Amino acid sequence: MGATVATARDPDLAMPPFRAGVTPMPGNAALGAPKLGVGPSSPVARPGAPVVPAAPARGPQRTEVSERRTLVVGKGISLQGTVSDAERLVVEGTVESQMISAAELFVSHSGVCKGELHVEDAEIAGVFDGTITATGSLIIRATGRVLGQARCRRLQVEDGGQITGKMEMITDAAPQVVRATVRGEAADA
Repeated sequence: MGATVATARDPDLAMPPFRAGVTPMPGNAALGAPKLGVGPSSPVARPGAPVVPAAPARGPQRTEVSERRTLVVGKGISLQGTVSDAERLVVEGTVESQMISAAELFVSHSGVCKGELHVEDAEIAGVFDGTITATGSLIIRATGRVLGQARCRRLQVEDGGQITGKMEMITDAAPQVVRATVRGEAADA
């Protein structure tokens, strides 16, 4: 007996059955397939089938941010201890540390970060309680609260953001110390 070839559509797969001799979609030069046009006169086009342009071949795309050593403390996770060698720290849960050194810090709206922190840039959308030194910029989002002591070169506070405690601006001259209770705007005491 010979093998039977199914020619009806399989309703579970929602696609036509395999037909021998049909050319696969062209365009993947990385796999050695020639790039052919897709249209009514193309050998791969079927009458009534939608015309789908070939996707460009893509290699692995890595950006500078993804190459950084990143520590993500997810929502519902609590971390206690010293964090070092992390270039980027993302806090969605809770972090309590005596010393954190990183290039970037992001505290999400659900995140809580407590302790002493030295970073280049920080963005606070949740709660930071302790001492933070940002040699670059400190951004406090509308949902963010900074409690304690903060030092930074550049400060941005969105409407609704809060700073409670001691604020020091880092400059090349003598430091300027400001005691502030801020809700969305700067205030001198």
